[in-house]
Amino acid sequence: MRPPEFWYGGPGSPWPGLLSPLAALYGAASRLNYRLATARRAPVPVICVGNLVAGGAGKTPVALALAQHCQAAGHSPHFISRGYGGSQDGLRVDPAIHGAVDVGDEALLLARIAPTWAGSDRHALALEATAGGADLVILDDGYQNPALIKDISIVVVDGGAGFGNGHLLPAGPLRELPALGLARAHAAVILGEDLSDADVAIAAEGPVGLPVFAARLQTADADAQRLSGKRVLAFAGIARPQKFFDTLSAIGADIADSLVFNDHHPYTGPEISDILERAKELNAVAVTTEKDHVRLGPDQARTIETIHVDIAWDDGPSFTGWLDGRIKAAAGGA
Repeated sequence: MRPPEFWYGGPGSPWPGLLSPLAALYGAASRLNYRLATARRAPVPVICVGNLVAGGAGKTPVALALAQHCQAAGHSPHFISRGYGGSQDGLRVDPAIHGAVDVGDEALLLARIAPTWAGSDRHALALEATAGGADLVILDDGYQNPALIKDISIVVVDGGAGFGNGHLLPAGPLRELPALGLARAHAAVILGEDLSDADVAIAAEGPVGLPVFAARLQTADADAQRLSGKRVLAFAGIARPQKFFDTLSAIGADIADSLVFNDHHPYTGPEISDILERAKELNAVAVTTEKDHVRLGPDQARTIETIHVDIAWDDGPSFTGWLDGRIKAAAGGA
C-alpha cells in the first residue's frame, strides 16, 4: 500500500481523529507485546537498523553501508531480514535460486553485499548466522521486535518526512511514539535534507546526548552519467516514490512520465509490457529503483534500467568511529 496523504499532510484532515481509537489499541497492543516477550541474546553482537514509521525511511541503504564498513574493518557480518513479501521462512538467501516471491526484495538487495538470512524467528536465524561464520549480525528492520537483544540500535529518519503527523498507525505513520522508540536507540541517522525539523524532534523526544548523524543518498557516478540528459519513464513501487523521481531529476534525467505502484508491488508480465510500450511511445528509457528491479523476472530486468545509490555521510569519520567503538564494546573488547 501507499501511505495515505494525511499521514504526512498538514492539519485539517479528519482522519487522524477518526482513527485515534484504533491507534490507541495499536499502541496498547505494542506495549503489551514488549512486556510479554522474552528477549534472547545472540552469540555475536547484533546491530539493528530500524525506523519508527511504516516504510520509506531508508534503513536498507544504511544497513548496506554498515555492512560494507564492517567488512572493510575485517568483520564478517551477516544480515537478517524479515523477508517481507516472500513466501519462504527461515532460510539463507541464495540469489541464484531465490526470487522476491521467495524471500522479498529487501533480502535480495542485502544478499548482494553479505550472507543474508530471511525469516520471522530472528534469534534462530542469528544462531544460524553465527554457525555460518558471522562475527556480527545486522538486522534490517526488526526494531519493534523484542525477541532478540540488540547491542547497537540505530533509528533512521527520513529528513523530508520526519515522524509525519505524529500519530500511531493507522491514524499516522508511527509504529511507536518517538519518545518510546528513541529511548532504546543508541544513535539516530537523518537521511536526506532535514526539511521536517527531524533534528528538533529527536532532541525534544529522545534521550539527552543521543548521537545524531546526517547522511544522504548518492547516485553512482556511472549511473548519473548514463542517464543525465536522457528522456526516461520512471516507475517505482516503494513507500516514498517521489524520492526516486527527485533523485532522477537531480542527476539530470528528463522525466517524460512517472508511474507509481504500491510498496513491494509484484510486477506482472503484462504490466511490464505496458510500461515498455509507454516508454516507446514517449521515446524514453524505462527506469526503476534497485528495490523494484529485483522484483522483475530475468527477461524483464534486462529491458529496464536502474540506478544504484550509496550512503554519503556528512561526517563519515565521526560515524564510523562511533560505530567501531560500539562494536568493540559489544564484543567485550572495550
